[in-house]
Amino acid sequence: MTPEEHARAAADLLQAERTGEQIGLLSLRHPEMNMDDAYEVQNAIFRQKLAEGRKIIGWKIGLTSKAMQYALNIDIPDSGILFDDMAFENGGTVPAGRFIQPRIEAEIAFVMKSAVGGENVSRDDIVSATDYVSPAIEILDTRIQRQDPETGKVRTVFDTISDNAANAGIVLGSERHAIDTFDLRWVGALTFRNGEIEETGLGAGVLNDPVESVVWLARRMAQYGQSIEPGQVILSGSFIRPVECPPGTEIHTDFGPFGAVDINFA
Repeated sequence: MTPEEHARAAADLLQAERTGEQIGLLSLRHPEMNMDDAYEVQNAIFRQKLAEGRKIIGWKIGLTSKAMQYALNIDIPDSGILFDDMAFENGGTVPAGRFIQPRIEAEIAFVMKSAVGGENVSRDDIVSATDYVSPAIEILDTRIQRQDPETGKVRTVFDTISDNAANAGIVLGSERHAIDTFDLRWVGALTFRNGEIEETGLGAGVLNDPVESVVWLARRMAQYGQSIEPGQVILSGSFIRPVECPPGTEIHTDFGPFGAVDINFA
């Protein structure tokens, strides 16, 4: 893809976000697109949002589970950017029409106290740089069609990355824990939709250890001259499948002694 094509794709995605009308598959429009193209589109969105006055509050990591990687035929996670208008209060309500096809995932969030970066970042570096960990919900949305109605082609990882890794919102629980308080591999969540259990999972589903997910992010960012900054929130990746959230949905995620997070959709 050319720089002009990156810019056009980003503009189309931003328009879809504003209007609530999805665009067609970028991977169908640009069959030649690759991972670098996808991140270039994401970066073009990033630059435009900064120009509009948005602020970065952190990063999300996706596709950390083997099940999702197998589904998309990839072997690495992806990442996206968290902006200040994506934060919702625990127990709050997402206004009607805010998102197109919202879904949620249960995750462990890392809140950083110091900068960390570089291609040789280690697990110990991430542990030292973490202020605390919390239960969290990520709200997903898709500004790109999940499937092309004419060809039946489904979206690829390149579509998802271009669309800011499908990120749309974040809800942090009120509980804050030192990173060594729990074995994060064994932190799990029961996810309820409208009072009925939908999904369960354990932190080990995230690259065997959520800390390793943040290590991956820091190393990937180093390739682009970026680093994780103090105060940023890192969503380490979901250990449940996405749960659909049509209007009227009430979500409760019970992380046991680790905490709980709630969000409602008007």
